[in-house]
Amino acid sequence: MELESILLPGIEPKRPIIIAGPCSAETEEQVMQTATELANRGIRIFRAGIWKPRTKPGGFEGVGEPGLAWLQRVKQETGMYVTTEVATAKHVEAALNAGMDMLWIGARTCANPFAMQEIADALAGVDIPVLVKNPVNPDLELWIGGMERLNNAGVKRMAAIHRGFSSYDKKIYRNLPQWHIPIELRRRIPNLPIFCDPSHIGGKRELIASLSQQAMDLGFDGLIVESHCNPDCAWSDAAQQVTPDVLAYILNLLVIRKEKQSTENLNELRTQIDECDNNIIEILAKRMRICREIGTFKKEHAMTILQTGRYNEILEKRGAQGELCGMSADFVRTIFEAIHGESVRQQMEIINK
Repeated sequence: MELESILLPGIEPKRPIIIAGPCSAETEEQVMQTATELANRGIRIFRAGIWKPRTKPGGFEGVGEPGLAWLQRVKQETGMYVTTEVATAKHVEAALNAGMDMLWIGARTCANPFAMQEIADALAGVDIPVLVKNPVNPDLELWIGGMERLNNAGVKRMAAIHRGFSSYDKKIYRNLPQWHIPIELRRRIPNLPIFCDPSHIGGKRELIASLSQQAMDLGFDGLIVESHCNPDCAWSDAAQQVTPDVLAYILNLLVIRKEKQSTENLNELRTQIDECDNNIIEILAKRMRICREIGTFKKEHAMTILQTGRYNEILEKRGAQGELCGMSADFVRTIFEAIHGESVRQQMEIINK
């Protein structure tokens, strides 16, 4: 993709770039109070949702276009840049007419190629930074595809927002971080800025600090954090918003590590990693040879390829072994699920010959 800088005039090109403000613009008073408190703490880009996509009807779905005038007032009275979420061509038109400095596209919208194309068409020929949240499901190609639609329409100033991925099995986080996906995005598109949305990943204000630090440790370019003058009374997502004071405290504690530093002292350790990787490949190759022999045996004795009892035994044992060796059981099970999938594929080739 052909990309240009998303930096707005006066925003320093240093990590992290901070975008903050309430989940939703609720009242003019709430917007102005929050914006003023954030501006007094050095925040330069103010966010607020004007249109709010809700999972079920009946909830607060945003104040709509009247709220854009409140963001205009924020811009005029505090000097902050302003941004809001858009999900349709009509949203784009209204936001641009109101002088928004930046737009973002939400997770539900990113998951819909038709909606992304509609927004791309509405933005054709417009020079404005656009941030794209990852789709609800962990689908990197869908995320990249949405950004490519925008890029093909002429949007060159883009960034990605990592807000985590939905999961039926809710554990610590509202949305699972699955950090490997934005890491792979950075590998695929190195010059694309990536922001972290710790509010939506955590779902709880207590997790914002640790998630923000993890994002900085992974080299993310910025944070987009939900901040409200009175979070407990927020009309949407109250549990994941922090006051401007708390946000300033969190940002002050962030450790920003150097991105570019000599790695000469790591060469020896990296050589050891390469040796380990070579050994892993050799052991996997040996394992697959044995699996093919098993496939031949199953073919000769008219046995089914999948032996469920044996598969479950492998996953349980290897997961337990992984924990004893200081690794996550889920991590080890994921590895052996992939190994088993390749084993089945190779045995299918044997049986179908």
